[in-house]
Amino acid sequence: MLTTDNVQVAADTQEFAINASNQRHWEDPVKQYIDELLAGKTSVREKDFNMRWVACMVGDIHRILCRSGIFLYPYDLKDPTKAGRLRLMYEANPMSMLIEQAGGASTTGRVRILDIEPTELHQRVPVIIGSKNEVERVTSYH
Repeated sequence: MLTTDNVQVAADTQEFAINASNQRHWEDPVKQYIDELLAGKTSVREKDFNMRWVACMVGDIHRILCRSGIFLYPYDLKDPTKAGRLRLMYEANPMSMLIEQAGGASTTGRVRILDIEPTELHQRVPVIIGSKNEVERVTSYH
């Protein structure tokens, strides 16, 4: 049932979602980005951010579609043989399509998710998705 016409994700946001318990495993660009958000008005960002983490990608993406924001499940160094946690074909691609259709962006931190050629059905990828300017900012740190 259509509840809202022409859903749009604002290019800027003050909300982010990331599993902070994995912070010790993140790559330096993601650590730098999240540190800026957590520092709020005292950082180069000069505004406070709210952190939300439902631990359910669909719930977090729904919130972004309703209120804008950025969701990160980045590549981490805990197990370097695994490219990421979320599945390209049935998690990252469908959510990326929805967010991009609403004016947002999605990336692994290095490449646009929708540009990835799948190599296997259960292929995993890092995911950074949501408000366009925030996705572009964290990607620029890579």
